[in-house]
Amino acid sequence: METVSQTIPELISSVMAKSKALPQIEEAPRLVEYMDYRKFLGDWYMYKRSLSKKDLRPYSYAMFSAAADIKSPNYLKMIIEGRRNLSEDMIVRFAKALGFHKEQADEFRLLVLFDQSTDPAGRNFFLKELSDFRVQVQLRSGQIDKKIWQKIPSWITWILYALMDQEGVEFQPAKLRELLRSKASETEIEDAMQTLLNSGEVIRDPATGALKKARNLIDSPDEIPVALVRKLQSQLMYLGLESLFQDSPAEREFGSLTMSLTKSEFEELRFKLRQMRKQLHKDNSIKRMTTRGERVYQLNLQLFPVTNEVKK
Repeated sequence: METVSQTIPELISSVMAKSKALPQIEEAPRLVEYMDYRKFLGDWYMYKRSLSKKDLRPYSYAMFSAAADIKSPNYLKMIIEGRRNLSEDMIVRFAKALGFHKEQADEFRLLVLFDQSTDPAGRNFFLKELSDFRVQVQLRSGQIDKKIWQKIPSWITWILYALMDQEGVEFQPAKLRELLRSKASETEIEDAMQTLLNSGEVIRDPATGALKKARNLIDSPDEIPVALVRKLQSQLMYLGLESLFQDSPAEREFGSLTMSLTKSEFEELRFKLRQMRKQLHKDNSIKRMTTRGERVYQLNLQLFPVTNEVKK
């Protein structure tokens, strides 16, 4: 019977030859850049393999399992491929094997819970928690300027600003809280009002004490970090979700349209939506110069992909 055997040099050459076929990942994947924890784990594993490609024993799934104190040698592979989910206990073990400190471990946990949640309400909840967590990390690290953060209007500020065009509004925290359906505290309302006055968007008439608009809210939108734009837009979307359950159909208009588009059709539709939004804002601003509004409404326009492109 013929036997096949390899010398040590041949074995090393064989391992190195296989390692050369691995994707070259020069930098460690950054968790903050991922919204899919399985994709992060896959990239992280390939990065570890790339680092150890010249070793006699390149990094393996079994090594990860040993670091996470997991018996199954291919557990990480099954997670990456979506054949298993992570329990709370496994999230802790994975964070340890990934070498995460507490802040990274907390972020990883929120990302896993978001990805694994199958209920839309649950996904929305964990998405908000994850987004808020990442913003706070960026603020603490200085990636987001705290002065800019404090300057950005919250959803409360936008509503108070719009209320300047409404008749009979008493700008007292308690009265405003009632108008806002108790969705904000009196302290939050006071802070928002002070922000408007300090920034100069709203001024107080020295004779009558009445408040009025002085200039547009946010004159330089390009200065706003993307993370803060997302935070504000998500807050406004959550208000829409609450309205879906709280307001009668006669008081709101909710509709949806699901369709297949080409790239050019998408760009055209996005352009039309932007133009429509600008025209609506212009028309409303002109009307508010001569008459007062009766109620503040929020209009959200959303156009987003729900599928990936088909690979050809």
